[in-house]
Amino acid sequence: MKHAVVIGGTRGIGAGIAGELRRKGWRVTATGVGADEVAACAAQYPDETCVQLDVRDTKAVTAFFAGIGQLNGLVNCAGILARGTEYEIETFEKVIDINLTGTMRCCLAAQPLLAASGGAIVNTASMLSYFGGPLVPAYSASKGGVAQLTKALAGKWAADGVRVNAVAPGWIETEMTEALRADPDRNQPILSRTPLDRWGKPAEVGALAAWLLSDEAAFVTGAVYPVDGGYSAM
Repeated sequence: MKHAVVIGGTRGIGAGIAGELRRKGWRVTATGVGADEVAACAAQYPDETCVQLDVRDTKAVTAFFAGIGQLNGLVNCAGILARGTEYEIETFEKVIDINLTGTMRCCLAAQPLLAASGGAIVNTASMLSYFGGPLVPAYSASKGGVAQLTKALAGKWAADGVRVNAVAPGWIETEMTEALRADPDRNQPILSRTPLDRWGKPAEVGALAAWLLSDEAAFVTGAVYPVDGGYSAM
């Protein structure tokens, strides 16, 4: 059975990806930063390994992957935004450290295991990899960085047999977007701009991530795939 680690897999889009991988027969280890969300994950999915991990802690990340053993897929989905406060440099640095540098930490720690198995990485970019977000400059910068990091690592690690791709979600139904969905003045413009006229679901991002980790995507690397209902095409 193939084994995937989903960083940030205990909630939101990460949980949707973990669920799709489980459905397709993968053994999943999901990480989360909060003890409560990790405990809730373990209670809901007793056959899944749920681990507390802070991607800002290089030693903890290294130790985590050192104890993994077999690894066939890595999904980096840990991320935060701090709408309206990212112009404060401390907040800016925190968002970058989690979203971008944390992704790099996990990629570096997992690479030897993935090279041994011929595995693959899926990073989580965003539609804000392409658009500026005036209220979230750190989030926008971090997700632009994730897209470019994905391409750089794909080129570097192709010779080792490790594929690296990214998904770029648009407006997805998660806790992070709950306030926007509840506000008609924010919700309606989003739907009006989205050709499919609805919000996406975490499992829909998960379906693409699972395909990118699969053997069916064996000739795909360095790609960043939008999952946004056509939003970025408009």
